[in-house]
Amino acid sequence: MKPVLVVGAGPVGMTMAAELARYGVPVRLVDRAARRTDKSKALVLWSRTLELLDRGGSGGSAPFIAAGFKVDAVNIAAGERRIGRVSLASARSPYPYALMLPQSETERLLENRVQELGVRVDREVELASFTETETETEGGVEAVLRHADGRLETFSAAWLVGCDGAHSAVRHALGATFDGVTLDSDWMLADVHMRGYPCPDTEASVYWHRDGVLVVFPISPGRYRIIADLPPSGGQHPPAPTLVQTQAVIDRRGPQGMSAFDPIWLAAFRINSRKVSRYRWGRAFLAGDAAHIHSPAGGQGMNTGMQDAFNLAWKLAMVVRGVCGEPLLDSYGPERSAAGDQVLKAAARLTAVGTLRNPVAQSVRNLVGHMMLGLAPVQQAFADTMTEVSIGYPASPLNGPSLRGVPAPGERVVPAADQIPAGAGGAPLFALFAERTPAVADLLRQLGGLLDREVRRPVREGAILLVRPDGYAACAADRPAVIAGYLEGLQRSVGPVGRPA
Repeated sequence: MKPVLVVGAGPVGMTMAAELARYGVPVRLVDRAARRTDKSKALVLWSRTLELLDRGGSGGSAPFIAAGFKVDAVNIAAGERRIGRVSLASARSPYPYALMLPQSETERLLENRVQELGVRVDREVELASFTETETETEGGVEAVLRHADGRLETFSAAWLVGCDGAHSAVRHALGATFDGVTLDSDWMLADVHMRGYPCPDTEASVYWHRDGVLVVFPISPGRYRIIADLPPSGGQHPPAPTLVQTQAVIDRRGPQGMSAFDPIWLAAFRINSRKVSRYRWGRAFLAGDAAHIHSPAGGQGMNTGMQDAFNLAWKLAMVVRGVCGEPLLDSYGPERSAAGDQVLKAAARLTAVGTLRNPVAQSVRNLVGHMMLGLAPVQQAFADTMTEVSIGYPASPLNGPSLRGVPAPGERVVPAADQIPAGAGGAPLFALFAERTPAVADLLRQLGGLLDREVRRPVREGAILLVRPDGYAACAADRPAVIAGYLEGLQRSVGPVGRPA
């Protein structure tokens, strides 16, 4: 069995490698950097990502939660006026909070996981080029890898996954366009210690000001991330702020009394909002920042990329293991591109709302924001969007028949604390939520290569719900024969799944 070559060993690449390895797929994981990051960078693991980590063994999400810090609410204010407070406690998840965890720690824990699964990160190795190969019996990828000493290595892989960031060598080699815009403003980022934060350390704050926005994320007690927009500097790369400049922005836009000291990381950046048109290019795939980048508003970039990996890995494993045909992989692009569009649009809206410059528009924003955030449905929608539990695949080509009263095809199935997560274990298997009748037992015998032997309790009486290895509903029916038809269609990969070709 040829390995899958994963280029890039950040959070997305290591998630991809860990998922493939636990499904028994051989992996080569390379990264051009000499070591993993020591910066905090991406700071949040959201609820949906924690749910998906639970499927992967090695304690699931528990090591990440133990190392992180929980933030369970977001405050929004404009001057002395409180606009609203959004609690994340209503998010429909076992993890109704934002887990604040510096990216350096996320990468450390993910590297521990891949090492436990027998995968080593080959560092100071970069992709120089690759070509797709095809013979009468099999296809693959011939990659040329450049080592730190200049040595070139030719490596044969079955598939290639580019998880190598915004400047992706895989994307450039494919010639994939990265369409979008760069916003005409500079942004500052400061990870600092601070005194005088007026809110509980378990709550983040957004301060709308006539000059722009100031965002404060608690990282741990006494340590915070400060983000604010600044006027464009005119240079190609905005200069990093000093501690004095950071304090000046805090004093002008935030409440009185906050005092920053002992900075850990000071940086500046510009916001790009870009996405590729295709996520699959033959035997090559793009995931994470290689496929999409956007405003950091909402802190969802790394999570979206990791969820790209969770989506692709089970499909790739099924194909590599010979359980399903290659057309299964064609669902990755449509599903994750649509999810990427949702995240890009939500991040752009949050950024635009926070950086309004027109005084009249600011007044309207503050008034409408105060009214809307007082409504329970708006609070719920905000919490579900931020935590990413609302992400689903309603237009997926994998969606099969539906049944009233159970999760619709493409909809996330809320994990139950007392049940094994769908997709857990050493093989990519679909899960049945049903009564264990003789007909269901026959279904398990007939299609055991696709189905988990552990049958979960039914969602409602008489319903059989089939759930994908990534925890999304595939189809539902009141007869096992319908479920069998769906799975047999998946094996054949002919026509829309679960319907006649």
